[in-house]
Amino acid sequence: MEQAKNISYKIEGTGSKNLFLKSKKSQYYLVILEENKKLNFKMLAKELSVSGLTFASEQELSEVLNLTAGSVSPFGIINDRECKVLLLIDKELEGKTLVFHPNTNEKSISLTFDDLIKFIEYEQHDYLLI
Repeated sequence: MEQAKNISYKIEGTGSKNLFLKSKKSQYYLVILEENKKLNFKMLAKELSVSGLTFASEQELSEVLNLTAGSVSPFGIINDRECKVLLLIDKELEGKTLVFHPNTNEKSISLTFDDLIKFIEYEQHDYLLI
């Protein structure tokens, strides 16, 4: 996140924090938040009616989204052909231009919230605004 702040002057948009999580029953979630927000795991688990919400392992990240730590982004769902991942998007991002890694942390791109939703729907994934 510190490195991302250094490039903010080059790309217009709101920086994002993308967290790959799983429940005790191995349901996977990709949480998309504004870069400065903190996630309350207990509140989110309660809202989703799940238990044991934790970060998924690097191995699971690789197997499910074909990504490595530090490069997590919603674009990873192109590799999730079984649609195992439910995207959870902070509703405060609605209407904004967002900045993400394009599945590598060596680049960043921006797109509108509406275009993100179009991409998610094109990839036939489910999402919730939280």
